[in-house]
Amino acid sequence: MVSTSSSDPGGRNGTAALVKISPGIDQQQCIIDTHHLTTHTMGRGNLGRGEGKKRLSYMLKDGSCPVVFHQSPGQWSFFLADIFTTLVELRWRVMLLIFCLSYILSWLFFGLLYFLIAYVHKDLEDHDTAPCVANVRSFTSAFLYSMSTQATIGYGFRVMTENCMVAIVVVTIQSLMSCFIDTVVIGITVAKMACASKRAQTVGFSSCAVVNVRDGALCLVWRIADFRRNHILDGTARAQLVRPTKHPSGMISVTYQDLDIQSRHLILATPASIVHKLEPGSPLYSLGPDSLREEDFDLVVSFTYTGDSTGILHQTRTSYTPADIRWGQRFRTWYRWGGSTTR
Repeated sequence: MVSTSSSDPGGRNGTAALVKISPGIDQQQCIIDTHHLTTHTMGRGNLGRGEGKKRLSYMLKDGSCPVVFHQSPGQWSFFLADIFTTLVELRWRVMLLIFCLSYILSWLFFGLLYFLIAYVHKDLEDHDTAPCVANVRSFTSAFLYSMSTQATIGYGFRVMTENCMVAIVVVTIQSLMSCFIDTVVIGITVAKMACASKRAQTVGFSSCAVVNVRDGALCLVWRIADFRRNHILDGTARAQLVRPTKHPSGMISVTYQDLDIQSRHLILATPASIVHKLEPGSPLYSLGPDSLREEDFDLVVSFTYTGDSTGILHQTRTSYTPADIRWGQRFRTWYRWGGSTTR
């Protein structure tokens, strides 16, 4: 294991960096401390074809960023402050578990209250007195009455009486709580089903990018397509070059450079090619077929658009590493006109 660190004796504004490379674990950890400890865990790949060198992956092919934060003070407060978004971003199985527990725990809680009311009013001992809740003589019956009240199934054998004002207040609170839980469950379920990431999965980028000559200029080209029948009529493409740099002190910094692309606004009725000219002023102008293997960068590309069915803003993104760029190749294009196919 190799580790390097640096720190600023200034204390509060100090920055510490730690890089760990474990031979048995295929990942790198970069720790940068500014006011609180933040751990960035990035996937490790190869710089070139067969080079076997280690590199930090800023973004994966599916558009997710392999970045994890650890030991951040008050990190749970940020998630609780925006609890709706937190629940929407949970996995389905975790969300369903939370929803089931919210109902079951509320039934148990109010069932316990009804049982305590019956116990204090001595409904459990004297069956001849007028009870607060008719036919609630045990915790099981109190739980069943609580479930019937909150699920609005309807009363039959167990009903509320006018003998206890406390029990009436508890029923009122449970009815309001039931409306609140139902609203949250339905709202989060609908928001999760209409999540923008689901629509983004039907818009895909090519698995690789190519470098070839177009109109007398050397260009970097990648492709995007919409797989649904109701195609996107307007969207904006963007490309950014991300380079992680390790300094002699051990600190790792990341630089971002925007790439100028032709025809930024696209209509995805057919697969479209996004073109960036390798001309003076481009961060990739000095790129060559041999030097490409030695480069260390991530080409992060994205396509932002509005769904025509829901009106929700979506974004599809992916990244290309130097190993994903094919020099001197072209994409095969097929168009079907009527009953014939033309290349």
